[in-house]
Amino acid sequence: MAAALALCGCAGFEPLYAQSGVVRNLAAIQVNAPSGRTGYLIRQQLDDAFAKDHAAAPVYSMNLSLSEARYPRGVRIDNVATRYEYVLTASYALTTIASGAVAKKGSVRVELTYDSADQPYASISAQQDAQDRAAAEAARRIQLELATWLATGAKVAAR
Repeated sequence: MAAALALCGCAGFEPLYAQSGVVRNLAAIQVNAPSGRTGYLIRQQLDDAFAKDHAAAPVYSMNLSLSEARYPRGVRIDNVATRYEYVLTASYALTTIASGAVAKKGSVRVELTYDSADQPYASISAQQDAQDRAAAEAARRIQLELATWLATGAKVAAR
């Protein structure tokens, strides 16, 4: 009963993806990511997040540029790092394919830490897991930025 009363105050609330054209325009984005493991991961994550329609011709082209950095944290007495901070910065430019005009630019930054083991394979696995998590989080943030932009009256390309 209390939950029903609390939700009464949400009159006029409309979910982000219920806005007209948000889902359709997200699915019409062609993602161009740099080569390499992280580029591949973020492109796959964005294609999934946008629900990319591979059968339809894209309306937008997104060019990504990635910057990765790894900083040692938690250094032992013998000067060996036991923990690392991984920073992924993804900058994007969304252009309309028909006109070539830039529709939106943006950048997201993801920072996370991971433990480094003494065993080399465990350390590599931890670093790759950090890349996986950072790419997923960067894709989620880009998706939310673009969905918000589309829902709040962005000038969208004609189909």
